[in-house]
Amino acid sequence: MFITFGAIKLWLQADEIGITQIDFVNEKPEETPLSTQQLTHLTLAKEELSAYFSGDLVDFTVPIHFLKGTKFQRRVWDALTRIPYGEIKSYQDIAVMANSPRAQQAVGQANRMNPIPIIIPCHRVIGKNGKLVGYSGNSEEGLKTKQFLLDLEQKNKEL
Repeated sequence: MFITFGAIKLWLQADEIGITQIDFVNEKPEETPLSTQQLTHLTLAKEELSAYFSGDLVDFTVPIHFLKGTKFQRRVWDALTRIPYGEIKSYQDIAVMANSPRAQQAVGQANRMNPIPIIIPCHRVIGKNGKLVGYSGNSEEGLKTKQFLLDLEQKNKEL
């Protein structure tokens, strides 16, 4: 399912269990037939993302389903879901939360492999020095998106 929120264009995918992938895209990919259950998950994700972008949602409830990822990556992704809305953590903080305190670099790789950004909020992780690093392959556009999401949450947290 293709959805847009201002300049942000997302391609969402789901299976019978939940959302499996969210990708930042430049154009709408070709649609494929969906089951009723897939459509249910995608519709809920679209509604929740819309509420998130309008500042009316802080916690996602849409089911997710990881089709890939090592045990370590899944621990990191779980730790990311525990970062409160509007707050940030360092890669070091996430390594500690994932019970691997010396694995900051591996946390960065796990963030890069996060299949469900925004819902799994990897954008809330910054460098130890407080700088924005690593979003959508460290591209300028990716870092702008990361800053946009952080600013959105900070603004709405203050309301």
